[in-house]
Amino acid sequence: MAGAKNHDFHILPPSPWPLIGAFTALAMAAGGIGWMHDETWGKWVFFLGLAGVLYTFYAWWSDVVREANSGDHTPVVQLHHRYGMILFIASEVMFFVAWFWAYFDASLFPSSAEVIGGAWPPVGLEVIDPFGLPLLNTLILLCSGTTITWAHHALIHGDREGAKKGLWCTIGLGVVFSAIQAFEYYHAPFGFKGSIYGATFFMATGFHGFHVVVGTIFLAVCLKRLYNGDFTPKQHFGFEAAAWYWHFVDVVWLFLFISIYVWGSDFGAAPLAAH
Repeated sequence: MAGAKNHDFHILPPSPWPLIGAFTALAMAAGGIGWMHDETWGKWVFFLGLAGVLYTFYAWWSDVVREANSGDHTPVVQLHHRYGMILFIASEVMFFVAWFWAYFDASLFPSSAEVIGGAWPPVGLEVIDPFGLPLLNTLILLCSGTTITWAHHALIHGDREGAKKGLWCTIGLGVVFSAIQAFEYYHAPFGFKGSIYGATFFMATGFHGFHVVVGTIFLAVCLKRLYNGDFTPKQHFGFEAAAWYWHFVDVVWLFLFISIYVWGSDFGAAPLAAH
């Protein structure tokens, strides 16, 4: 039969979402720049672009879910999805390397005495006790790594109820982590401005916090799909990708905790913030 499919690859139909996503991202960027320059139109263009980007995410990934449910994600397609997810996580690693690089450059070579007093942490700066809320958040994320693994193994063995329970626990721990970090930010004894310590601290931990929020949403979507009857023991790459992403978030936090919180506290050489 002419035109019959005789391969395992998925030939995508034409999609408007790459083009729409590009233009809405451009609008969001232009609006953000205008907003920062106090242009009256900037705020509105930014939020319109943001709404367009979020809708593009929803629509595009909805198409991907439909393709998975219709059987288009063959073993060959799933293999290349895994390659893509691995490359995405590798790019995220490089993203965080930039913030760690900035942090270590400032902490290992504190030469600008007029800015940071030639010491690390900066002289006179009150820092956060690493063995208070940061340690609690570390334990929470480590526990969440075990619950997402529980959910994954339950799904592999056909235990959908166990997978749901594991996901509920992971999502709950992610929400608690974000709430504790927001509380910590609110009570932080230093701000983003005024020192390289504050800038590197908030950029590194803040972007990690953003990734936790994104990962929590990712897992919530997987939970909704589980309740919808999606995923099978042999075909659940959407869930697997979410689990990989969550483990990546866990590992990054361990490096942040050790280098920025523990080492950055100088083991109590500077006054510690009381919570």
